[in-house]
Amino acid sequence: MTDSAYRDDRAHVFHSWSAQRALTPTVLAGGEGSWFWDGEGRRYLDFSSQLVNLNLGHQHPRVVAAIQEQAAKLCTVAPTFANDARSEAARLIAEVAPGDLSHVFFTNGGTEAVEHALRMARLTTGRHKILSAYRSYHGATAGAITLTGDPRRWGSEPSIPGVVRFFGPYPYRSAFHATTVREECDRALEHLEQVFTLEGPHTVAAVILETVVGTNGILVPPDGYLAGVRDLCDRYGALLICDEVMSGFGRCGEWFAADRWGVVPDLITFAKGVNSGYVPLGGVVLGPRVYEAFAERPYPGGLTYSGHPLACAAAVATIGAMRDEGVLERVRDLGSTLIGPRLAEIAARHPSVGDVRGLGFFWAIELVRDRDTREMLVPYNAAGADAAPMAELVAACKERGLWPFTHFNRVHVVPPCVTSEADLDTGLDILDEVLTLADRHYTGKEA
Repeated sequence: MTDSAYRDDRAHVFHSWSAQRALTPTVLAGGEGSWFWDGEGRRYLDFSSQLVNLNLGHQHPRVVAAIQEQAAKLCTVAPTFANDARSEAARLIAEVAPGDLSHVFFTNGGTEAVEHALRMARLTTGRHKILSAYRSYHGATAGAITLTGDPRRWGSEPSIPGVVRFFGPYPYRSAFHATTVREECDRALEHLEQVFTLEGPHTVAAVILETVVGTNGILVPPDGYLAGVRDLCDRYGALLICDEVMSGFGRCGEWFAADRWGVVPDLITFAKGVNSGYVPLGGVVLGPRVYEAFAERPYPGGLTYSGHPLACAAAVATIGAMRDEGVLERVRDLGSTLIGPRLAEIAARHPSVGDVRGLGFFWAIELVRDRDTREMLVPYNAAGADAAPMAELVAACKERGLWPFTHFNRVHVVPPCVTSEADLDTGLDILDEVLTLADRHYTGKEA
């Protein structure tokens, strides 16, 4: 089975974000909780949550049962109809959404959610510009990839017009020469206001940002930053779109990360953790300003599989399981009492660790060659020989039974939100061990 699956994959599957002939994909055979295994029975502790979406872990029985039950009743339905799975999923999502966000437009994933949020913002305001941050990822379709502020955008350019980029806060590598977190917050907001001014506030439909930046570094915004962006949007009549595809549904210890700072966006995009990706699902949660814009005129957009019953049944079960099992509470607790302190200890032992940051089950270890200069362990967007130190580290993790998530010069600690304390310790022990490989490339002065 393993041999034929690998052979057929290499003969017929075209993989995303990859040079096709360079691939040697692992054939997965199964998974349970925070572990999965390949066709030869080799087990891996999943510290990547697949693609930071498996918040309830592999094969959660309650979610699997809900999909099976829905499949036996009604597998699919056109979006023009109402059905109980979709209606209940929308009610539950609206129930946990911040403030007055009360309606849900369902998509098949995060990229489509961003596409529709962009369209809704432009049609609601009658404006065309969208302000989007560098060091962001919003998806791979035409609009979403244009909004993206990392190298994955480059191959798709030129793309849609009207996107203007800005720098968000990143205290460790400040674009504003800030020396404190407070300065970083204030200067980032001053910069964003300048972008509004120079672009013409009357042309700006929305600001879109990842509430907590995901793949590009687990950049947790300083206290006051999101509220400041909200104020700017209100002052200039623009909408605030929070992309919570990665940070939502428990990952940060909240239903939505915006809740941590008490900020209510106009639109929230979600996917991934809403049902751990068991069946593809995403969506946009709408506030009243956007909803009312289409109360009397048709919204010009839709999807054949919008609110697919199997996906929505999985979402209903996921929200129920998270509530009953206290997932948000344990993520907040273990993030602050176990993961954060263990990563601080690891940073103290390894000179190659330049910075550790995060919250909940959403952390990054940033690796450097020199703590004083903050030279990255591998260059920005490194490939081939330039990326060899990180490739070596990844291989060492996998040899020890840990499946990591890495991007550029960072290792992200993003396990399923149900990972046990013992498994968290196991994974962190392995990272502690393999970081000695990164230390070999360190050229700066040791503390």
